Amino acid sequence: MVDVFSGRLLVSKNGRSVDPEEALQNKVVGLYFSAGWCSPCRDFTPILCDFYKELLEGKRPPAPFEVVFISSDHSAEEMAGYMDAMHGNWLALPFHDPYKHDLKKKYNITAIPKLVIVKQTGEVITDKGRKQIRDKGLSCFRNWLEVAEIFQNFSS
Repeated sequence: MVDVFSGRLLVSKNGRSVDPEEALQNKVVGLYFSAGWCSPCRDFTPILCDFYKELLEGKRPPAPFEVVFISSDHSAEEMAGYMDAMHGNWLALPFHDPYKHDLKKKYNITAIPKLVIVKQTGEVITDKGRKQIRDKGLSCFRNWLEVAEIFQNFSS
């Protein structure tokens, strides 16, 4: 993920700046293209929250997984409100970072919500993360992990 977010900062849910190189190293990353005004997004976000919590909270070691939210909200205030009200404790590209347009183009985002699961290189594991989580639940993570070639003592 160093290549994908090189030279940029991400923000945590509480607004703290985060170095992507540190936060995303050796992890499968879900790029979550979404917005608070989008009802299918508001429908899927709680499901993604549960998935995220089950993988990371209370697990030792936590799963090598992180979500980066790329907002299609209309304002920084809308984005902050959506993150505060509905999001898990994951990361986001700052609202005013024009790089979100490059990411949408790179990953061919034509509609939201879209959850693109990527390797460390930014190479796509699947652009159907949302469907896979809905259909298979936690079991899809093990498949992503195998494809990502991240080896860690992780048990689901």
